[in-house]
Amino acid sequence: MSKHEHVSKEQLFFFGLIAGYALLGLFLIVPAVLAVVGTNLLLLAVAVIIVIIIVLFALAIILKGLSRLFHHRKH
Repeated sequence: MSKHEHVSKEQLFFFGLIAGYALLGLFLIVPAVLAVVGTNLLLLAVAVIIVIIIVLFALAIILKGLSRLFHHRKH
């Protein structure tokens, strides 16, 4: 997104909800995935790396949305 693009609070709230559900889904899905691929070390390493990447993107979306919601610009 460019800096000149206006994003409403409703859109930020929606994106925050989606990111929150992504994190919740990871907490529910990751134990099952790790149990399935736990016997193969290479698949386990790939699964852990993918989970870390998804969590980082979800946290970035949540934090960006929160900073825009609570940041009051002076014009």
